[in-house]
Amino acid sequence: MPATSAHDLDSIRVGNTPLLDVSFAFPELGKKVKIVAKAEWANPGGSVKDRAGYFILKDALETGKLAHGKILLDSSSGNTGIAYAWLGARLGVKVALAVPGTISKHRRAILEAYGVELLFTDPLEGSDGAIREVRRMMKAEPNRYWYADQYSNPMTWRAHYETTGPEIFAQTDGKVTHFVAGLGTSGTFVGAGRRLRELKSDVRLISMEPDGPMHGLEGLKHMETSIIPKIYDDSVADSRIQIATEEALEAARTLGRKGG
Repeated sequence: MPATSAHDLDSIRVGNTPLLDVSFAFPELGKKVKIVAKAEWANPGGSVKDRAGYFILKDALETGKLAHGKILLDSSSGNTGIAYAWLGARLGVKVALAVPGTISKHRRAILEAYGVELLFTDPLEGSDGAIREVRRMMKAEPNRYWYADQYSNPMTWRAHYETTGPEIFAQTDGKVTHFVAGLGTSGTFVGAGRRLRELKSDVRLISMEPDGPMHGLEGLKHMETSIIPKIYDDSVADSRIQIATEEALEAARTLGRKGG
């Protein structure tokens, strides 16, 4: 039986991750600019998606959506799936996922280790292909699954409204001037952005997405050519930037090699 008591849910620790100064990795920006990054790998499942996964599962258990032994079903490019997997293992909830065939061997190994039921979709269709497959599975067996639907579930953005946004504000002593986040489900950007705007009206909110439909930024969406998440609110952004895959990967390599 799923563990649904407040004790079981409250014993799980997600969030309150460190904020790290990474300005030194980008000296070309000058000393007047300070860049800090949220160390979301400090979450139990190793990513920012633990926040949404926890809020989604908590809400489903408390409202009875996962009653009668239903299996949690969703699509994922990897990280949300891992969040569901470890939380499901902890709370006694079975998990089934449709994932793009491009999912990394590392993520696949983690999901299989937790006993997740996996269905691989066409690599060329990316996350949208996985979404379409989950919808087909749900239609075929509605009594077997509960569709978590991270792209439409308000808990996805609510997680960041309640946790990520306030954490960033507190960790910067309210001095945060700009918030930048990539768009996948859009939950991190929409939720944290909305809360930061409430806490500091002049904060600048910048969304980032790949510069085209054929890209290598796993988990992110080129909104113009993708299935747009229902939770996405384009009015949150003060400005939007598009990034080439190689430029993004080079920035990641720079952070790794200069800052560990």
